[in-house]
Amino acid sequence: MKPHSLYAQSIFRHNYFFLMDKNTLNIAIVGGGSWATALVKMLNDNPIPKNISWWMRCQNTVNHIKKYQHNPNYLSSVEIKINPNAISNHLPTVVKSANTILLNVPAAFLKDALNDISTEDLKGKKIISAIKGIVPTENLIIADFMHQNYGIPLQDITVISGPCHAEEVALEKLSYLTIASFDATFAAIFASNISTRYVNTTLSDDIYGTEYAAVLKNIYAVASGICHGVGFGDNFQAVLISNAIRETERFLNAIHPNHRDIKESAYLGDLLVTAYSQFSRNRTFGNMIGKGYTVTSAQLEMNMIAEGYYAVNSLHQINKKYHVHLPIAQAVYTILYQKKSPQLAMQQLASLLT
Repeated sequence: MKPHSLYAQSIFRHNYFFLMDKNTLNIAIVGGGSWATALVKMLNDNPIPKNISWWMRCQNTVNHIKKYQHNPNYLSSVEIKINPNAISNHLPTVVKSANTILLNVPAAFLKDALNDISTEDLKGKKIISAIKGIVPTENLIIADFMHQNYGIPLQDITVISGPCHAEEVALEKLSYLTIASFDATFAAIFASNISTRYVNTTLSDDIYGTEYAAVLKNIYAVASGICHGVGFGDNFQAVLISNAIRETERFLNAIHPNHRDIKESAYLGDLLVTAYSQFSRNRTFGNMIGKGYTVTSAQLEMNMIAEGYYAVNSLHQINKKYHVHLPIAQAVYTILYQKKSPQLAMQQLASLLT
């Protein structure tokens, strides 16, 4: 099955009611940030009946949402329409009743979040990753991490990619999601459960390509922010991002060859929105680095996780095996992990790009 196949789309169109009668979602969302809150909103605004439970680490946040039906820390304008008894900071309880687990914590903290969960707890459940990062201690994307550490068959793993910012979902601006899975039937089921008047979905079977592209676009958004911070203008930004999509294509072809079209929204579109948007935390992080902030001070001031910071180190380690030419990613690595001057690193990068 090729990405965005007619087969998968036809399942969605012709077998919709049969699928939903047989596969009502009991979905547990793991994570309490802005993207998790946006996904709760999408699932709630979709009219198909489903059962939603939600885990987040902080008991105070759980208590606030139960009382006021709003997340006090992220997208606070979004009304949370979940049974208060289904919101908890005890993950085994939330996972137990679900047939689908939607992971949405930063990749750097996934192992810690799942510390109380066993392979047996996840047996027979569908896993959906909305995480756009690499588990740094393992240098694994989420699909491989769940497969290798929890024995989840790859057939039971689905990946959500953009282009889509949580802040625009909260504002109900038209947004797009790509649902990637080797299981075309489940991809269609989940897509039908999350589509709304402001969210369009597309199906794909390229779980590796979409997940690695989501990792790479965060790195390139950091690069975009650094360039802005040191004073480069729009002309150079255009050259930077046109080279970034070529880097992405080279890396994806090396690590998982497929008949993908790199110009599709899941690849190029997600890169563009993350590199240019005012809502991009990775671009914001990079901009602060370019202006002279240390990594620690930028992270403290943002109070949000920029996945690109962790991802670029993991990608550097992974690429020791593949030796793909990635000058932009390498420049970001030297700035963040080797403390090279952002101004000097970007000037040297500029001489390499065409």
